[in-house]
Amino acid sequence: MASILSSATQAAHTAAVSLMSAAEVKPGSTIPTAVPIKEDEARSTFTFAGITGKNVFVGVPGAFTGTCSAQIPGYIKAYEQFKRRGVNNIYVVAVNDVFTLKAWKEQLASDGTPIHFIADDKGAFVGAMGLLFDASEVLGAPRAKRFVLITEGENITHVAIEPVTSELTITAADKILPLL
Repeated sequence: MASILSSATQAAHTAAVSLMSAAEVKPGSTIPTAVPIKEDEARSTFTFAGITGKNVFVGVPGAFTGTCSAQIPGYIKAYEQFKRRGVNNIYVVAVNDVFTLKAWKEQLASDGTPIHFIADDKGAFVGAMGLLFDASEVLGAPRAKRFVLITEGENITHVAIEPVTSELTITAADKILPLL
């Protein structure tokens, strides 16, 4: 009985990811501007409608995971370099709840950081860009692929998606800086 339930759960997660994911974004696409996300408060949402300037969105599969915890400190350390290259904001986006992301941000930058840690707790923002994958075997649910988007306002100008989600090859801060 347990194996039947496990198989059904796996099938449901896979189907959910398929239903939630649009076609994968490309340069020239726009970020979803009507999808509510969270940053500091569980009951307070906002959208990226009206976003301006150059911004960097860093998608990660999960807070506190090994590769993600190795990736984000590079962005924190290089924040001023990103600013000098005209970046308004850096947004770390994960399909995690706001409490988990706040705790992770505190662990990674106990002295604070201007980088925004965005909770896409339902996966709707990431899913609207076709950047969800079924991580239920390891992380228990669909999660964000490891990606970086560079935007001008709402328009996506560059997309980097790790071919292997658990690796950090093309989405590290030092790989993205030369693209700005």
